[in-house]
Amino acid sequence: MNGQNLFPRTLVGGVSLPRLLVGTNWFLGWSHTSLAKDNFINEYQTRERIVSVLNVFSEYGIDTVMGPLSQHLDDSIREAEQRTGQRILRIYTPAFDLGSDPAPGNSAPDVFDQCAALGATFCMPHQSVTDALLDRRTGEIRDLDKYTRMIRERGMIPGLSTHMPESVVYADKMGADVETYIQIYNSAGFLMQVEADWVMRVIQEAKKPVMTIKPLAAGRILPVVGLAFVWNTIRDQDMVTVGTTTPDEAREVIEISLDLLNRRIPDNQLQETRSKKSLK
Repeated sequence: MNGQNLFPRTLVGGVSLPRLLVGTNWFLGWSHTSLAKDNFINEYQTRERIVSVLNVFSEYGIDTVMGPLSQHLDDSIREAEQRTGQRILRIYTPAFDLGSDPAPGNSAPDVFDQCAALGATFCMPHQSVTDALLDRRTGEIRDLDKYTRMIRERGMIPGLSTHMPESVVYADKMGADVETYIQIYNSAGFLMQVEADWVMRVIQEAKKPVMTIKPLAAGRILPVVGLAFVWNTIRDQDMVTVGTTTPDEAREVIEISLDLLNRRIPDNQLQETRSKKSLK
């Protein structure tokens, strides 16, 4: 690694994390576009290809991956660690059955055990859990202390993954035992439940660092446009999570991000089409 190119870092729950986190939707087949695109991702992303992307992030000291429980992902992370000799931190976002009689292996304790066994540093229940527990009538997240206690007991750091900005507000008001939040944030308002300026304010006032996700709206926003928006409207302690399909894409978003953080106009090579010939 070149020390001059190391990505800036922040502290979350006493753990040093890069401010750019590796997303996994483009590894695991969640395109937010179509079933055909999901199938393409799943067929394309072999372990070897995922490792090649992780290795690019590692070159810049970006050593943290966010994603669900996935054997394919874990195998890829472990191989990348072996090749680079660098540890990769795991932020797992597990889902579990909230019913009274969950299927075997799908209760909260079972799922948290799996996260711990895979070496998770952070365990942040997925929005399908968090947002189901949110009670707008009482302004609280039900049973949250029970789940954060289970996470702590297994040696992991608790946080919350949410699509509802109220989750951040309520957890802060409750003094919840969480160290960070995952929140959707992009200039298009993609998958956001309120306008971007409202989410911007929630992030600015959050008592804990925020891990923003979907900065490029699942490929709907040009990288330089989406990244310029998020990097310039979050705090120094907050993070951006971005998924990429190839090593070239990974290097592109990293270099654009470094330029933006250093107040430089990105000098990335532009795509060329016949219609742009008159601009040269």
